[in-house]
Amino acid sequence: MLASNNGDPRQCAANLLKITRGENPFDRIKGLDATMTDAPSATAQNDAIAEAEWVLETYEPRVKIEAAEFTAPDAQLGDFSTLTQIKLREEEDNE
Repeated sequence: MLASNNGDPRQCAANLLKITRGENPFDRIKGLDATMTDAPSATAQNDAIAEAEWVLETYEPRVKIEAAEFTAPDAQLGDFSTLTQIKLREEEDNE
């Protein structure tokens, strides 16, 4: 896994944000909650950002969330994404 760059905190954070809760059989709460997919876009925005923050704070302590943005290019079709900007905590400590 480390040979394919999976040890990098940024890659680990990206992988965590691609997991749906319940998908990992040995850790059922890891990942994003899929119930927000069917929620109205007004509440899904806040829920998606909160979920991303919780997952990264819980499972990837090497990164800190600087900003999280919710975009819905076609909300009528349920098309939305969350853009999360992160910073390595060790970089923060060196400043």
